[in-house]
Amino acid sequence: MRLRAEQLRVLRSGKEALSGVSFAVASAEIYALLGGNGAGKSTTLATFLGFLPVASGRVLVNGIDVARDLPAARSAMAYLPEAASLYDHLDARENLRYFTELAGLRCSVGDIDLALDRVSLTNEARGLGLRGYSKGMRQKVAIALAILRDTDILLLDEPTSGLDPLAIDEFHGLVRGLADAGKAVLMVTHDIYGACQVADRIGLLRSGQLVDQFAAPAGGRIDTQTVHRAFAAKAAA
Repeated sequence: MRLRAEQLRVLRSGKEALSGVSFAVASAEIYALLGGNGAGKSTTLATFLGFLPVASGRVLVNGIDVARDLPAARSAMAYLPEAASLYDHLDARENLRYFTELAGLRCSVGDIDLALDRVSLTNEARGLGLRGYSKGMRQKVAIALAILRDTDILLLDEPTSGLDPLAIDEFHGLVRGLADAGKAVLMVTHDIYGACQVADRIGLLRSGQLVDQFAAPAGGRIDTQTVHRAFAAKAAA
C-alpha cells in the first residue's frame, strides 16, 4: 500500500479532530475521503504531510512512518491544495521551471511541454501570465507540476471546488489517467457525485470518524444514491 492510516487519532486546539481512522490506498487507485465541513478530511491530508502531529496510531507513506522520517515521506508525495500556489506574473512554463528547479529537478523545455500536453493546456495559454487563467487552467498547471515531479502518490484537497461541470469532468479524466498509470491518489471532497464518478473507493468521514466505506464494482462506478443515503443518514444520526 502506498498510503496507510492505522487507528489515527489527531488533536487540534485540544479537541479530537480524528478518532481511530484506518484506511489504505494502493497504487493505481483513487480513494476519496468524503464528508461535510469539519469532518476531518483536510486534517487527514495535513497529517500525511506532517503538518499535524499524531496523538496515537500512525500514518505510513510507502511504508515510511511519517513521524520518523518526514523528508522521505514527503519526497514520495505531490500535494495539490484547493487553491494552487502559483505565480500570477509568470506563465505556465515559467512556473513549472521555477518550481521544478526549487525541487532540485532538471527538466528541459521539452519535458515541461510534454507535461502540459498531458494536461491539455493549449500552446496559446502556455505563454500567458497566470493572472488571466481560470481555476481549471491553474489546476492543469498544478497537475503538470505533479507529473514532472513523478511521485508515487498524489494528494488532492477539494480539487474541483469552484470548477464548472465541464472543467470537473476534464480534471477527473486527468486524475483517472494518472491513477491508471500507477499513481496512488488520495482525494478529499464534499462532492458526492464527483467522488462516485472518479473514485475506486470512498471513505465517509463524520466528526473525525470513518463511518462507512464503498467500493466500485468491477468495470463500474460507485452508486451515487447509495452514498448519498449513507451521507444523509449519518448526518442525521
